[in-house]
Amino acid sequence: MRHAIKGRKLKRTAEHKKALLVNLATALFKHKKIKTTVAKAKEARIFVEKLITKARKNDIPARRFVARFIKDKEAIKELFNEIVVKIGDRPGGYTRVVKLGTRRGDGADLAILELVDYNEGVAKEQKKKEAPITQTKKEIKEKAEVEKEEPKVEISEKIKQDEESTMTTEPPNETDKKET
Repeated sequence: MRHAIKGRKLKRTAEHKKALLVNLATALFKHKKIKTTVAKAKEARIFVEKLITKARKNDIPARRFVARFIKDKEAIKELFNEIVVKIGDRPGGYTRVVKLGTRRGDGADLAILELVDYNEGVAKEQKKKEAPITQTKKEIKEKAEVEKEEPKVEISEKIKQDEESTMTTEPPNETDKKET
């Protein structure tokens, strides 16, 4: 039993877990929002919040501390120049975990880990999730058939219009008069 041992093991070795957290943190700093499992999101939140708290000092030792973990220079620039500035005087709680439901393939619980001040997209995603798809296969086939039929009607109408326009614009030929 793991009595008094803090954190989740995530079924990984220590090195693998550290690499996972670093990659999740880097992706979060770049994209401001990532989709992962709930357990990974909760564990990454602890790691990311410590990095952001250290980065708020915005001095050379803080940059070196963050650079020990985050190897992507663009992510470091994003953290110090944009994220820390926007967070400002917030006393903690820089990230949010929003649960999404289960993954279709293996049933894992999914969540979005996002920076709190960059939450424009979450409301849109939740609205999309709220509207369930209730169409049956039969309704989908009928809709597809209707869409296929409509272009045929439009094409035949265009052909008729073209014929009418050619009849009105072209003078009658003498050969046409002889046939009648």
